[in-house]
Amino acid sequence: MLKLFRYLKHYKLQSILGPLFKLTEACFELAVPLVMAKIIDVGIAENDTGYIIKMGLVLVLLGVLGLAASLTAQFFAARASLGFGTELRRDLFHHINSLSHKEIDKLGAATLVSRMTVDINQAQTGINMLLRLFLRSPFIVIGAVIMAFTVSVKLTLIFLVASPMLGLVIFFVMKRTVPMYKLIQKKLDRTTLNVGENISGVRVIRAFSRQEDERRSFEKNAEELYELQMKAGRISALTNPCTFVIVYLAIIAIIWFGGVNVDAGSLTQGELIALISYMNQILLALLAVALLVTSLTRAQASSIRINEVFDVKPSVTDQGNSELELDKNAPAVRFDNVSFSYHTSGEYAIKNITFTAMKGETIGIIGGTGCGKSTLVSLIPRFYDVSEGAVSVYGKDVKCFPFSQLREEIGYVPQKAELFRGTVRENLHFRCKDASDDDINKALEIAQAYDFVYETPEGLDHNIVAGGRNLSGGQRQRLTIARALVGDPDILILDDSASALDLATDAALRHALAEKTKGMTVFIVSQRVSSIRFADKILVLEDGELVGTGTHEQLLSDCPIYSEICRSQQYNDGREAENDE
Repeated sequence: MLKLFRYLKHYKLQSILGPLFKLTEACFELAVPLVMAKIIDVGIAENDTGYIIKMGLVLVLLGVLGLAASLTAQFFAARASLGFGTELRRDLFHHINSLSHKEIDKLGAATLVSRMTVDINQAQTGINMLLRLFLRSPFIVIGAVIMAFTVSVKLTLIFLVASPMLGLVIFFVMKRTVPMYKLIQKKLDRTTLNVGENISGVRVIRAFSRQEDERRSFEKNAEELYELQMKAGRISALTNPCTFVIVYLAIIAIIWFGGVNVDAGSLTQGELIALISYMNQILLALLAVALLVTSLTRAQASSIRINEVFDVKPSVTDQGNSELELDKNAPAVRFDNVSFSYHTSGEYAIKNITFTAMKGETIGIIGGTGCGKSTLVSLIPRFYDVSEGAVSVYGKDVKCFPFSQLREEIGYVPQKAELFRGTVRENLHFRCKDASDDDINKALEIAQAYDFVYETPEGLDHNIVAGGRNLSGGQRQRLTIARALVGDPDILILDDSASALDLATDAALRHALAEKTKGMTVFIVSQRVSSIRFADKILVLEDGELVGTGTHEQLLSDCPIYSEICRSQQYNDGREAENDE
């Protein structure tokens, strides 16, 4: 947790003033038993009403001043902890966005969401409790012992025995519960993942009548989480009874031996009441410490998980890269003996890929499921770094580009159409935020999305819900294609992005791309031969290797795998060819 204290650097004043005002409140609190002793020994013993009223007013003043100091401390602690949480959340979000796809795939979305929300809230609560109680509670304990010394040295020995015993109880609780709370956070990750999968896949679950299986799976995970929390709770629950037993045994000892001293005349009744008050103050302070320990154990477990994300360094960065002067006469994209593996010791997803895509060419990529088509095109915008070889854009290695310049050259359409909550216009501004409505309409026309967008009364101001769930699959795909086209990128990557389109719309899209994107280098990843048959160059992949390169006619005669794919789609291919014509 110490690593995260750097997020208090802008709140140093609040972090100092909060504990100081708490210490001020503690000083007022420590003075109360002495005033009570005076009231008993002087005012009540001598039946002096005026003295009782005067000292009573002193008690009221101490209470008011203590309350003011406490409220001020709470204000500064809240400001510091909220600022801490805000800056930590901002930096963690920025760090997660700096990670490459490789690190995000490894960590998983569910745990990142959990750490961004639950764990940061736990750490923020821990900081708040720390600023309020960390100095105050020990100060009360030590101060009460010192004040007891001023009353009776002999009876203070009881305090010196009780205080370490209370400390051992708290140490035992903290040692046992910190690892448990870490496990609890992991279980919460699993719960978050389970809920997320059920919500996003609810139609599939219902279609196959798997509600009962999913319910049992969730209940099993929830039961494990419940048992773990109960176990940690039982251990934490030992804190109060153990501390109460120790403190009340100490109070009994004080009353027992104090009574003897009162009878002997070496201790007054007021001083005995003061000693009991100081022991009660120690009890309350240590109960606050127990609460603080519980909060800090959770905050510590959460801080470890947050730091684990910060410790993950992005494998793909553009640090130190400056904007490049591009040679537009060079090949738009070039792969030189490229191999790539998702894991450092794993098998290659693609290997020994070499090809050149000239400016204005359309490149089709086809192959069986899992052959590396999407992996290949994801190396162009540098979502991943190659394991071997080099990928270049307009004569420059993609590793030398600033991300902003490289991805400004590229319009990318992923396999899964992702839209965001907001209007159509806001979604289409993602690639080029300064695009005019004319630019947007041009992109919509090419993507065959113009008609359905303007069928709605709002047009470009039509609201899209999160994930585009108020649109059909084909509409989502066409809008993502339009989004990639806004701003006229030099390179367009369509990663199987027409799978939800009917044959006629797919054909119209390809014709529009051919006619209205002159000079744009287009990569089309598809399972359909009809989608790539008219490409200037077709790449055929098999088990991550490039087994054929050429036009449709060349590959039919030279590439057995491509011929086999065509034969398997012969009937559909024939029908689609008619539609194309």
